[in-house]
Amino acid sequence: MIKKAMIMAAGAGTRLNPLTLKVPKPMVPIVNIPILEFILRHLQKFGINDVVANTHYIAESIQKAYDGQNHLGINFKSVYEPELSGTAGGVKKTEFFFDQGETFIVVSGDALTDVNIEKLYNKHKESGAMATMALKEIPITDVENFGVVVLDKDSRVIGFQEKPHPEEAKSNLVNAGIYIFETDIFKYIPDNQFYDFAKNVFPAMMQNNESLYAHVIDDYWNDIGTIKQYKYSSFDVLNKKIGLQMPYSESEKGWIADSADIAGSAVFKGRAVIGEGTKIEENAKFSENNIIGNNCIIKAGARIENSIIWDNVIIGENVSLDNCIIAGNVRINPGISIEEDSVIGHDRIISCPEDYLKDLVKI
Repeated sequence: MIKKAMIMAAGAGTRLNPLTLKVPKPMVPIVNIPILEFILRHLQKFGINDVVANTHYIAESIQKAYDGQNHLGINFKSVYEPELSGTAGGVKKTEFFFDQGETFIVVSGDALTDVNIEKLYNKHKESGAMATMALKEIPITDVENFGVVVLDKDSRVIGFQEKPHPEEAKSNLVNAGIYIFETDIFKYIPDNQFYDFAKNVFPAMMQNNESLYAHVIDDYWNDIGTIKQYKYSSFDVLNKKIGLQMPYSESEKGWIADSADIAGSAVFKGRAVIGEGTKIEENAKFSENNIIGNNCIIKAGARIENSIIWDNVIIGENVSLDNCIIAGNVRINPGISIEEDSVIGHDRIISCPEDYLKDLVKI
């Protein structure tokens, strides 16, 4: 099996603004765990404990959390890119990490998946490919948000389309950003150039009749590219649609951290995650799906429905949230009803609706 992995973690995640204004996309939390950590835990399930990642945007956040022998017991190394060099260019920066002739996996740092890596590896070896792409079948109406891949009857890659209109799409199979490579792939990536797999490397391989194959996965996969996809993915984890480990033990209220302090009169209808050190006061009400971060305070009488709250947030008395996402270090003062489907960025104090409506982002 594969022993080493590379994670592409350099992107800024601008489509997730304002959530990514102060954290890189791989560190965005899903049920209070960064996406990057879910990827690391999943790799570890398949015996992959040596991992390298390229970083760029707010790189110190990733370095501080995971560089070295971290709490997961993974040998993690990050490589900082002063300037972005593309998907393939970023992988080229990590060539030193792999032994010549080694088979390795590359994973996008913003993809939530429980892909069966062993099955993907076996398909790669059976075909004798230099590169194997993981693909996911999606509704044809959604292809304009993704890179589409065209295959022949033997699952060999014969073409690409970048975000085509549905009526022009030649396939509904999209690139999942997960690759199995042989180290020969590096000969197709020049040093110190901006280079992309779909635009540069794979077309050159096809022109040279190299063995480029794909495998259509039936596992869970979602690209956390937009705020809407982020919300759906978070609730998919909450509703056990993906085989990833939850952060806390399950109780009748949901997944509650041991250090959380929950008043006896708080009401939970649906599923909830409540983080470490969070306090839920009297008569707070939770319905549907809710994820509450670490060290939050939910004051008496607050009503929260289908919402995601990050760390260090204070929700005042009788505040109402409906289908909202609240980033870290926010305070919402008593009695305010936040407009449905609102996203509030980091470090805000909301004393009246005008404090957030002037720059409101909607899900």
